[in-house]
Amino acid sequence: MYCPFCGDSETKVIDSRLVAEGNQVRRRRECQECGERFTTFESAELVLPRVIKSNGRREPFDEDKLRGGLLRALEKRPVSLEVVESTLNRIKHQLRATGEREVKSRVVGEWVMRELRKLDDVAYVRFASVYRRFQDVDEFQEEIDRLRGAGKSDISASDVVSEDKPVLAGQSREQPDV
Repeated sequence: MYCPFCGDSETKVIDSRLVAEGNQVRRRRECQECGERFTTFESAELVLPRVIKSNGRREPFDEDKLRGGLLRALEKRPVSLEVVESTLNRIKHQLRATGEREVKSRVVGEWVMRELRKLDDVAYVRFASVYRRFQDVDEFQEEIDRLRGAGKSDISASDVVSEDKPVLAGQSREQPDV
């Protein structure tokens, strides 16, 4: 590995550790020429299958696009970035585990919804509303009822959709007695 400071090719590994749940190796290196130390990360480069979109178009799997969708669904929700990255890694693992060269986008979308359902109900409903193209409040309510039926949720349609102003989870539309 070339030294990023002087460009010399003689560097020595002084420490190696597994990081990112064992998916990467972190190496501390020292340049034999200038003595500077630097860190490198090493991971296996595995080819992910292509995604077949609903219109039949094929495109390479885009990790950034998936991360963006997860982050939009989880915006302002109590889920850490580490959990998001772990979720992303699980979905990528599922993609590789198929052993297929191509996977339908619908399959990937269902995996995302399953992961979001485990993480956060509101994020799940947000993602599902876009992914399944909800047309009205009734479709939100049906999805929330499905969550309740599975014993997973304490949210209601008013937590996600409002007729006139936002209502936060745990709040009521009722006006307080004055």
